[in-house]
Amino acid sequence: MNVRDLGLLTLRVGIGGAVFAHGAQKLFGWFGGAGLERTGATFERLGFRPGKLNALAAGLGEAGGGALLAVGLGTPGAGAAVAGAMIVAASTHVDKGFFNSKGGFEYPAVLGWSAAALALTGPGALSLDHVLAHRLNRSWMRNLALAAAAPVALAVVARRRRSMIDAKTRDQNRTTSR
Repeated sequence: MNVRDLGLLTLRVGIGGAVFAHGAQKLFGWFGGAGLERTGATFERLGFRPGKLNALAAGLGEAGGGALLAVGLGTPGAGAAVAGAMIVAASTHVDKGFFNSKGGFEYPAVLGWSAAALALTGPGALSLDHVLAHRLNRSWMRNLALAAAAPVALAVVARRRRSMIDAKTRDQNRTTSR
């Protein structure tokens, strides 16, 4: 074992564990979370329609991607899943600026960038990918997963923005028709 592998293990467990916990909050209500029903209602209010389906997708991306990242299994896909989920999460905080202390996008951005970096660098020798001779950690997998994650996440963000504009237009029409 070398220091690089230990550093990658530490980073994977820290980032993957934190993201897993956020996903488990959404899916199961663990760690003080709201669970799928309440998270779905919140997502609906935030413009993610249908709310429950979007909450399920976010929860699975975070919990599944985070857990796989932590153990270093399927690292390219796990890192891309987390990065994609964090692009969407960060987009909901952009209007509050960068810093987390003001509700900004700093925290999801750092998690997403770190997960993407792990997808690029690989998990290191202290991982299940290494034990499995990197069958789920090939360079083409990394390229494909990262190339797919960003456009999918941006499509979700664009769909949310359209939904919010439609809701605002409906509200304005109701107000002017009174």
